[in-house]
Amino acid sequence: MSQQAPDRNLAMELVRTTEAAALAASDWVGRGDKEGADGAAVDAMRLIMGTVQMTGTV
Repeated sequence: MSQQAPDRNLAMELVRTTEAAALAASDWVGRGDKEGADGAAVDAMRLIMGTVQMTGTV
């Protein structure tokens, strides 16, 4: 078993994912386009989650 500390903290990666989604969706505020906001948030979440080293199902 490795004695090295992990380079990244999973909890902080999930915070970054949520932050990216919120920032992407914020560009759509006031436009009346719920699907556009949702799509931007989902795209941002997928981009960040793709960089997180984990195995799981969401």
